[in-house]
Amino acid sequence: MNRGRPTDYDPAYCEKVVELGALGKSYEQIASVLGVTYRTMLNWRDTYPDFFRAMEESKAREMAWWEDLAQTHMVEHKDGERLNPSLWSRSMSARFPNKYSDRIKQEITGENGAPLLTGIQVTFVKPDESSPA
Repeated sequence: MNRGRPTDYDPAYCEKVVELGALGKSYEQIASVLGVTYRTMLNWRDTYPDFFRAMEESKAREMAWWEDLAQTHMVEHKDGERLNPSLWSRSMSARFPNKYSDRIKQEITGENGAPLLTGIQVTFVKPDESSPA
């Protein structure tokens, strides 16, 4: 038995999602164009395999659009043309943190890679009955 409101999903959205990704649009912008929330798009992604593939293709095309933009527009024109690496790096790491990130992951482990022991360990020892209390 189905409960809740029927979905507004339309398979034609797949083409639109890919098309908008190719224009550099984010998932949030795409959701706005489709007139739905980002959460709804995630639900569709998890429910409809064709929409899942469209979202993946959209993200790849979005990244390509921004990389192309970086190659042609993030250029300083003083003393000749040169790429502004700081601006490009910040833009790419903000949009695509899995591919372009300045974050460094550090882990601290115990001996031989074992987890660190934290906290206090208390051991209770039963008093020896022959010693005075």
